[in-house]
Amino acid sequence: MTKADLVEEVVRVTNVSKKHAEIIVNTVFSSIIDALRGEDKIELRGFGSFRVRRRRPRLGRNPKTGDQVAVPEKRIPYFKPGKELKDLINLEGSFDTADEAPVIETSTAGVAGDPGLPEPGVES
Repeated sequence: MTKADLVEEVVRVTNVSKKHAEIIVNTVFSSIIDALRGEDKIELRGFGSFRVRRRRPRLGRNPKTGDQVAVPEKRIPYFKPGKELKDLINLEGSFDTADEAPVIETSTAGVAGDPGLPEPGVES
């Protein structure tokens, strides 16, 4: 799946314009990037978590000349899939479309700061 495919899926599921769906997808990605730059850990329950791992500086070799080269410290983004995601991927049987696959239930009920608002388009 590409970023464009993800935008199309947001359009299909939410019935927003393609431009708005693009803004949504870009906002999610830039929020994840900004959090990782700030050394924050991102946890998406039922999906997985993102964090930054540090690689120590080391001595490497130039494969062409064989000379030693100093490789500086690096910060590497790391994704660890959640148990629920692993379970969904390893379900018996296959699904031809996303509509047939099980849905990860998400809820913010009981989460600190949750305003308790209903789903968009649902009247109480």
